[in-house]
Amino acid sequence: MNFPVETVRQKFPALSLTDKGRRRIYLDNPAGTQVPQAVADAVSRCLLTTNANLGGYFETTVAAQAVVDEAHAAMADFLGAASTEEIIIGANMTTLTYHMSRTLGRTMQPGDEIILTRMDHEGNVSPWLQLAEDLGLVVRWLPFDEKSWQVEEATLAPLLTDRTRLVALNYASNLTGSINRVKALTAISRNAGAIVYVDAVQFAPHGLIDVQDIGCDFLICSAYKFFGPHMGILWGRRDVIDGLKPYKCRCSSNDLPERFELGTPQIELMAGLTAAVDYFADLGAAAGEGGSRRRKIAKAFDVSTAYENPLAQRLVDGLSDIGGLTIHGITDPKQLGDRVPTVSFTVDGIVPETIVRQMNAENIFLWSGHNYAWEIVHQLGIPAEQGVVRIGIAHYNTSAEIDETLESVHRVIAMLRQQRS
Repeated sequence: MNFPVETVRQKFPALSLTDKGRRRIYLDNPAGTQVPQAVADAVSRCLLTTNANLGGYFETTVAAQAVVDEAHAAMADFLGAASTEEIIIGANMTTLTYHMSRTLGRTMQPGDEIILTRMDHEGNVSPWLQLAEDLGLVVRWLPFDEKSWQVEEATLAPLLTDRTRLVALNYASNLTGSINRVKALTAISRNAGAIVYVDAVQFAPHGLIDVQDIGCDFLICSAYKFFGPHMGILWGRRDVIDGLKPYKCRCSSNDLPERFELGTPQIELMAGLTAAVDYFADLGAAAGEGGSRRRKIAKAFDVSTAYENPLAQRLVDGLSDIGGLTIHGITDPKQLGDRVPTVSFTVDGIVPETIVRQMNAENIFLWSGHNYAWEIVHQLGIPAEQGVVRIGIAHYNTSAEIDETLESVHRVIAMLRQQRS
């Protein structure tokens, strides 16, 4: 089927906004997507009609509990979890990872080893580095291959020892866009007896996640990267999380997942979370899938990925025409399935921020900097204080927007070069 991009765009009010009559082009999506009207409506409706804390017997508290339960069920469908008890919802990916790192730290001893990659977002690095510092753990670094742009199994295997307790991986890079073979990397790690913690924040907007098929122990993502509200979701394998002792209030629930969800939940945002998952299900239904919510979500990713990938290649091809411009990531059309549509580049002699400022002034929204891909820029020798220009596509973007963005990139670089000369 042809992807119904215009119908999709009509669901997102922000896409029709203008500034002094000028259209907006949202290509800042790796940092956060826009939301459908249904998500905003769900948040508002919850605040106006079911605004109460949990645990009581009156109408609004009972309704609020239903909102919380529905959000866990929606994310179980989104991630392919075996149970809603495996879904932990919290403030954001980084906060949840810090919390889980301290909980897992209770199972570790000085001299135990953890493996971190040079490809991860800092939210899946600093919590473990600081845990290692606190407990006297040994940190082993796993670089990515600068030809494949992926973490290779052959590089991981020699790092694993009988003292490896945890391997932290990312599913897709927020700078290079590369997708790792997390299932294979997980199998190697778990065969060595290590717990595997996967950051899927950048993959979640672009592909179906199946935690049971991957075989990892933990997987985390952020709702605001897949058209939802600002919150994080952590899946934990039941037999793993059931044996952990979290940091929590003495009198709070010991049930799952509540023992890991600290304080009063963001109930209204959970309403928005369910609406975001249902947005995918509705997209799958419109594409002809009549089965379960999980099957509709899978169909939604089938059609949206088929639409996004040519846009990404259009962007890569257009950037590749510019002399002195280096794309840091996969550019081969045959490997398009090994990346998400996030494209980062640098230009010889031009600071990325100067390009981005000019394009932002044209109401083309994108980012410069290291984007918390701290280890990537250091491995590549990119000055961290400058970073890259990052353009990130979502399935509500259009080919016309990509063409207009490419025209702007070409023109801005030519102007900056002329000024420099």
